[in-house]
Amino acid sequence: MTDLRTPLPFAGATSHEGDGVKWAKIIDQERCIGCHACTVACKTENEVPVGVSRTYVKSVDVGLFPEVRRNFQVTRCNQCVDAPCVTACPTSAMYKRDDGIVDFEKDACIGCKACIAACPYDAIFINPEDHSAEKCNFCAHRIDMGMEPACVVVCPVEAIFVGDMNDPGSKVSHMVNREPVAVRRPEKDTKPKLYYRGAHASTLDPLAAERPTGDIFAWAQQAQEDAHTINSGSEPGTGSSSAAAIIAYDVGHSVPWDWRVGLYTWTKSISAGVYPVVAALVVLGLLGTDSLLWTIVTPVIAGAFLALTGVVLIWDLEHPARFYYLLTRPQWKSWLVRGAVILGVYAAVLATHFAAGVFIGGDAGASLRWLGLLGVPAAVMTGVYTAFLFAQAKARDLWQNPLLPPHLAVQSVLAGSATLVPVALVMGLGDAVLDALAWTVAVSAAVHLLMILGEVTLPHPTAHARTAAHNLTGGRFKVPFRAGVALSVVALAAPVAPVLALPAALAGLVGLWAFEHAYVQAGQSVPLA
Repeated sequence: MTDLRTPLPFAGATSHEGDGVKWAKIIDQERCIGCHACTVACKTENEVPVGVSRTYVKSVDVGLFPEVRRNFQVTRCNQCVDAPCVTACPTSAMYKRDDGIVDFEKDACIGCKACIAACPYDAIFINPEDHSAEKCNFCAHRIDMGMEPACVVVCPVEAIFVGDMNDPGSKVSHMVNREPVAVRRPEKDTKPKLYYRGAHASTLDPLAAERPTGDIFAWAQQAQEDAHTINSGSEPGTGSSSAAAIIAYDVGHSVPWDWRVGLYTWTKSISAGVYPVVAALVVLGLLGTDSLLWTIVTPVIAGAFLALTGVVLIWDLEHPARFYYLLTRPQWKSWLVRGAVILGVYAAVLATHFAAGVFIGGDAGASLRWLGLLGVPAAVMTGVYTAFLFAQAKARDLWQNPLLPPHLAVQSVLAGSATLVPVALVMGLGDAVLDALAWTVAVSAAVHLLMILGEVTLPHPTAHARTAAHNLTGGRFKVPFRAGVALSVVALAAPVAPVLALPAALAGLVGLWAFEHAYVQAGQSVPLA
């Protein structure tokens, strides 16, 4: 048996950053026998704990008895030229070497899981022992020593091989340029450097094969699905394969962002909505510049929910103690970093506003109007930047919606005005202010419902988006989605009568939270591998 730690020099294997080498890998599925030797070798070489895998073999049975054939697909990181995980990572824990290998630095990882959400190939996971993100890194440590990756060495049928794409004499370069090979999800335009030869479409397309009833596979049974797991088969009627195909073996898949992300978008919407709504009341003359609501209460409410947003964000990290890495080692293409800066600017405005209101009092009103010229744009950006964060999750087609930024802005107005209704009642601000808030709740709820209607009725461009939309409206997340819609309809009654303003506003708030939860989870419910 081969010792994986013994140097095994191969042609062109001496790779150093900057030498022009461009590594790629080919998996010959016509040779693969599904023995899982690559999975075991990878776990051994890289000390991957039980329950997670850098590489694994999926099995799909195609056809009807007696004409049935089992097809395999070896799944792992695709070593993309335009790697979305690198762009999304806020601390450069995921990075690309000069030789094209996408590697990772565990000590820099904060566990935000943005890389997992960005990967269209479900190749990244959180190590349950050290709580950092990891994946196949091409056995970069072996490559640098002139050795082949562990999976290549142990494959008994030589179905896996690597080489330099820039070397016309390498086997990889020859096969990619002269033989029919395929890549997974080419529509994502990541330019993957993991090529498949002879792979069946039912294995490359995660929606092509159905999941066995009860999640019982050939050699294992997966855990019961919940909001933190992904259905590894297509919903009824959404499969893309014309052949009868069923998954025979798979591994468990977890979604990166759980219910806390939906909660964070909700608390952030409240914070981002309160400030511009009150500023609009001041500009319209319904509130005086010396009003206590404007000088003190607004920055307190907005600041409290902004602080709660920060708590939820840090709570969701696998390494919460490293949250400050966002500022000390930022990767500026990441919208997590940009969002942190936006939140910081908004927090500074609110703190300044509150300090002026406390120490100067009503005399600060005129100055605060000028501060609002910075505060309102900061609040709007606080509300909508999550749309750009979701857009960096290239794996999730439901979130690739150009109308998501304005939709989040509308949700902020709904959340802010609905939060202010009970405040106006307690402070006794009068019918004019209460009526304005009630109408703002109703109008923003109506626009919110219209945008939801467009989301669920307009044709979705991909099967992944259609499946996610089905999961949202009629599948696993239909209960919170329909509850959110129903409660938003109730919010329309806010201006009908003063007695209805408070219950309608509260219904709008709860409905918005339910919708956010359903939307975030449904967007992650489609299998990627």
